[in-house]
Amino acid sequence: MKIITWNVNGLRACMGKGFLEFIERENPDMVCVQETKMQQGQADVPLKDYEQYWNSAIKKGYSGTAIFTKKKPLSVQYHIDTDGHDTEGRAITLEFDDFYLMTEYTPNAQDKLARIDYRMEWEDARRAYLKKLDKKKPVILCGDLNVAHEEIDLKNPKSNRGNAGFSDQERGKFQELLDAGFIDSYRYLYPKEEKMYTWWSYRFNARANNAGWRIDYFLTSERLKDKIRDVTLCMDVFGSDHCPVILDISL
Repeated sequence: MKIITWNVNGLRACMGKGFLEFIERENPDMVCVQETKMQQGQADVPLKDYEQYWNSAIKKGYSGTAIFTKKKPLSVQYHIDTDGHDTEGRAITLEFDDFYLMTEYTPNAQDKLARIDYRMEWEDARRAYLKKLDKKKPVILCGDLNVAHEEIDLKNPKSNRGNAGFSDQERGKFQELLDAGFIDSYRYLYPKEEKMYTWWSYRFNARANNAGWRIDYFLTSERLKDKIRDVTLCMDVFGSDHCPVILDISL
């Protein structure tokens, strides 16, 4: 099974920059998209072989997630089962026979960690939600989790220490999620691979210099780890300030 996750930073814009061509070429079973910045129906997304599930923010042009899947799910959830986290379109969970697939666009802590308290609330609620799902069947979580876990996961760890996405608080919550029984599939396969990133700032020629961060992930329940065949960071695919990530898993 092939699953793609991609923060497209505006799906309509990304469709004009090769999104559909990339999906057609890769022919995945499922595509998880974050930061759609649109409501369903604002643009035609002509993926004819796929069921479409959308969770859009109440605020127009902000946040939003979508999943396109060739296999119809048993059920769909558009929340993380805690009040106060369901207005920004940040999560979708599809239930299948043997696993859950959740895509997520994690809240950014923002400059000077202005939103860190909300981010911590989200982290705790999402972890509890995933643990509840994991008791029923294995889980695959993918998306822009807005954190670089370790120093190896960004180009300039020393100068970014304490900034949004590399604060001790966010990194600690990511570790709590791993400790709760989930694995970072890319690091499981490639524990020492350096200079592999999924997001680059539009400033300072960052992408050309590969001054990036790895903040887009596939996390899986630990009991799925032997089924992971490969994880590919498609760093040569443009169309967004993030690149797609592909999970090949035997399910």
